[in-house]
Amino acid sequence: MKYCSECAKPLVRMIPEGDDRERYVCEYCNTVHYQNPKVVAGCILHHQGKILLCRRAIEPRSGYWSIPAGYLENGESALQGAAREALEEAHACACDLRLFGVFALPHLSQLYMVYSGELRDGYCKAGDETLEVGLFSPDTLPRQAMAFQLVEKILQDYWADHAAGRQRLYHADVISEPQAPLQLIEHEPAQY
Repeated sequence: MKYCSECAKPLVRMIPEGDDRERYVCEYCNTVHYQNPKVVAGCILHHQGKILLCRRAIEPRSGYWSIPAGYLENGESALQGAAREALEEAHACACDLRLFGVFALPHLSQLYMVYSGELRDGYCKAGDETLEVGLFSPDTLPRQAMAFQLVEKILQDYWADHAAGRQRLYHADVISEPQAPLQLIEHEPAQY
């Protein structure tokens, strides 16, 4: 941020009185401009023992596979956002969505909320942000072409739960160091 959205004067970085971190502050009108994490909502949709993946047509990681997911819009719930992303990216109708997990990514200032549910009628086709879509079983996943390490881990847990006939609610903090493998600090999974 360079300019105040209230008065258009230049902003400075400083710690406001009573705060504990630097913020963008307008010294002219005293407005503090808070920046908060973005919420990403996505879903794992299954049909006849397979799950839906989309090959991304946009950055980051264009050309790689992921679950349908994206940033929440103002005025929508995380559940609505996950269903909307499935519709936009894969023309997929998400049914019976349940929260699968909540993953905090502090290094990206993101909160990732993943739902699981059914892909109505198995119908899907590529949307504007997607090169292609496909339904994959555990042994046909494009493991070498997955867009994000976190999604790989989420899908491993999904398939393990599916094979064991259970559903757990995941909650983890994701730690990422440059050139190091992804680490999840998992909190106790809840059975439901």
